[in-house]
Amino acid sequence: MTLVDTHTHLYCEEFDNDRAEVVQRALQAGVDTMLLPAIDAESYERQHQLALSHPDHFREMMGLHPTSVKEDYREALSTAHQLLFQNPQQYVAVGEIGLDYYWDRTFEKEQLDALTIQLDWADELNLPVSLHVRNAYDDLFSLLRKRNRTQYQGVMHCFSGTVQQAYEAVEMGFHIGIGGVVTFKKSTMAEVAKAIPLERIVLETDAPYLAPVPHRGHRNESAFVLHIAQTVAQLRETPLDTIARVTTDNARKLFRLDK
Repeated sequence: MTLVDTHTHLYCEEFDNDRAEVVQRALQAGVDTMLLPAIDAESYERQHQLALSHPDHFREMMGLHPTSVKEDYREALSTAHQLLFQNPQQYVAVGEIGLDYYWDRTFEKEQLDALTIQLDWADELNLPVSLHVRNAYDDLFSLLRKRNRTQYQGVMHCFSGTVQQAYEAVEMGFHIGIGGVVTFKKSTMAEVAKAIPLERIVLETDAPYLAPVPHRGHRNESAFVLHIAQTVAQLRETPLDTIARVTTDNARKLFRLDK
């Protein structure tokens, strides 16, 4: 059984003391491929070095995370643009990008501008996007509709919207990223995981954040994507092997991992 973790930050400092062991646990759990979303200029080199250390198992994204959008966001975007466009074949997606109004809406206008610019990059390079959206689905869908695209390619990472919003995202062409939250009691993600077509689901951890049950409250890691797959299998009353096979195939097609 093979799994893909479509969103993991194993390059972060939380793994500096045992990263090799974390990678080994992931491989032993069947997580053959792990995608590394970018955050900001401080993370790009760490991300790249990890990808270089395990080229058969890690693939990179490039972008500016919405919570990293500040007064100097144009300069930050310039750095990301340079890295992305000087070697686009190095990256499987533009991400993670998006809108995050949860903590602070000071740079709301700048976030919208940064997202628009990075969506343009994805269009120009024909790359999918990994979208981070928190307390901002209405603005996101409004922006996407205004772009007049018939279909998008990408994933709503760590999806936290309603079933109806999930349907809307799927109709636009997006996949839904299901992570550890789906294992939490009273999580609305259980309904989303049951409702949308399996062909539109990809699995992720968002490590080191949002560890699934039975590791909730502790550091997350890519091996735990197996717990997420097991929960989705239970919710959908579908064999685990089927969940693993279809979601892995979804990820490979979306991010063109066989190239």
